[in-house]
This record gives sequence, structure tokens and C-alpha cells, in this order.
Amino acid sequence: MNLNETIYLDNNATTKIDPTVVTAMQPFFTDYFFNPSSLYPQAQTSRYAIETARAQIASFLGANKDNEIIFTGSATESNNSAIRGVLQANPSRKHIITTSVEHPAIFELCKDLERFGYSVTYLAVNENGELDIKELINAIRPDTAIVSIMHANNETGVIFPIEQISRIVKLTDNQIIFHTDATQTAGKLTINLKANFPYIDLLSFSGHKLHAPKGIGVLYCKAGTRWRPSMIGGHQEHGKRAGTENVPYIIGLAQACKLAQEHLQTENQIQDMRDRLEIFLKEQIKAIKINGSGNKRLSSTTNVSFQGIEGESIIYALNEHNICASTGSACSSGSLAPSHVLQAMKVPFSFAHGSIRFSFGRYNSENDLQKVMQVLPNIVKSLRKISPFWDSNNETPTGF
Repeated sequence: MNLNETIYLDNNATTKIDPTVVTAMQPFFTDYFFNPSSLYPQAQTSRYAIETARAQIASFLGANKDNEIIFTGSATESNNSAIRGVLQANPSRKHIITTSVEHPAIFELCKDLERFGYSVTYLAVNENGELDIKELINAIRPDTAIVSIMHANNETGVIFPIEQISRIVKLTDNQIIFHTDATQTAGKLTINLKANFPYIDLLSFSGHKLHAPKGIGVLYCKAGTRWRPSMIGGHQEHGKRAGTENVPYIIGLAQACKLAQEHLQTENQIQDMRDRLEIFLKEQIKAIKINGSGNKRLSSTTNVSFQGIEGESIIYALNEHNICASTGSACSSGSLAPSHVLQAMKVPFSFAHGSIRFSFGRYNSENDLQKVMQVLPNIVKSLRKISPFWDSNNETPTGF
């Protein structure tokens, strides 16, 4: 396997660390390795670096105050901390509202909380992945503690109108805490909390989705939010998340956020590649479905279903050509069941089983796109020839 020849189209799962991020991190592995909680001047250099990074990320998100930024180990930790922290701080409220298409970090957490006596409403979506705002309003109860709705879906790229949704929630009951998982949008869309999202109380994202390392995340917690930290111990993160700070990764994340702002204009080029791929596939391959295409989506993401074949088989065949894609969420890949996201969107079973996701990034080139367009039609044709669910003579499905 020649890694230099790999065509990586799975950027919603993780991203390559930017070389300048590695450079920014390096001194804090070797020279400035000190514990930032120590009092001597060498350690205070690390402390100053953390607080500088915190200010940069607060600016990146458009937060009001630097100390609204809490560094965590991942977006999963941030999501868990957000929801559990609200429930602990609001013990009389036992109801959660979320969607049926959330990332497992929210979806499975809510399933777990149900086992401990909490009530969860999972809002449905239509075939385009859109929420019914009336259903959201009707779901709000006097004991609703938190509404958690993702900014964009990791599998389909569908973007939710979070500004509108959060405003409606707060106007209905301003005691409800609003959280959004922005893991897929941070660095791809401009997020200005102060100007555009004033009703968001809590926001999560992860470094490794925007060219920072794995193992670093952020929880934004607006000042005054009724929330309790769930990681208890030392005084780190202004008492909001105990544990010695991961200084190199914090520095790397700040650099990655800076680069993301500088690269926002490349999203148009990324969308151009995505759009041309979808047009090509619809012209060249029969019986396919672009999931979520009737809605506003991330420029990077296409989720396409090929009727009559398995998505896993397509992934393995693509990898024979050094092309990396996925069947959906990397956190649940390996399951033979259709994606819960596509099931919620009522994608027919025969299509849902044949779904794959391409997610483009800043390092993808025109050559990458051309290679995919060169090999994918033949892969689908070959797999359909041996599929018991496809009649190759008539180019029609046989039933699934």
C-alpha cells in the first residue's frame, strides 16, 4: 500500500493534520513540556499559550468571553458533558428533545439516559432530512431541560437552521438550554455566536475534523448557563473540566481554527467537485439516490445510495483503487444494519443498504475526482452482476 497514492474522500470521519499545525505543536512536546498549573515561570509560559489559544478559539466562534471556551478530549466528551451537565444542574427537568438523525455521541447517550428515567423525544425528519418546526414546538414540555440538535448531519451533510430553531425554543421557554453539535460545521461554515446564534447556550466541536489532531475538543458554554461540570477533580479549565490540559493539542487546535478561517473560500471549490460528482453519477449509473439533495447541505458531502448492492462491497472495491470513502458515520461503521440516519429519512431498504459517503476536503484535487468518476461506474456494474437483488439483463432490481 502506497499511502502517497491514497485518494482520501472521508474527511467527515477525520482529516489530515495540517503541517503548520504540527509545527505549532512541536515546541510544546519538547521545550515547553511543563504542567501549566505549576507556578514557576517556565510553566507559566505554557499557561499563557493555553489562554492565548482560548482567546483565538473564542474569536473563531464569536463567543462573548474567552472563559466560555472549555477544552475537552473530543466532541463526544463535549456532547456528553453538555447534556449531562444540564441535567445535573436542572434536576426537576427530566425531558430531552433531540433528533432521530443525531451522531451516536448524542443518539446513544440519549438512549442510555432513558434507562435512567429520563424522557427523550426524537424529532422525525422528512425524506430530505428536514425537521418539522411545528413538531419541535409541540414536543416542548414544562419539564424539558435541554434541546440538542446538530448543526449539520455527518452522514448526509444536511444543514439544520439552528438560528431559527434555537430562537423558537428560547421564545417558547427561555429556561430550556439549547445545545448544538457543530462538529461537522466548525471550519466549514462561519459560526459567529454573538452575531448569528445568540440563542445557543452550548456548542461542541472536535479538532480532528478541521485538520487538528485527534484527542482535542471544545465545549462552548455561554456565561450564565445552568450547567455543571461532569469531570471533577482539579481546578483546570476555570473549574469546568478537571485534568491536566493537553497543551500541544490545544495549541494545534488554535492554529487549525486560524487556518480554517483563511480557507473558508475554498469551500466553493470543494462544492464544485461535489456537484460535478453527483451530476456524473446520476448521468452514468441507473437506480441511484442522492440522500438529502433536496435540502441545504455542507459543500463537502455527498451520500449516494446504489440500489441492489451493499455499500460495504463498494467501499472495499474502491479501496482496490486506493480510494477511501465510507458507508456513513465512522463511529458506527462495521454494523450491517442500515444507517439510522437513512432509516429516519425513510430511504427504501434496497437503497439504504447500498449507501456510501464521499466527503471532500481542502487537500482533494481534480485528479482525485477524475479517478473516482473513472472507476465507480464499473465497480457498481460489476457488483450488480453478482448481486441476487439485481437483474443485470434488464437493469432492474429483483427485490431486497
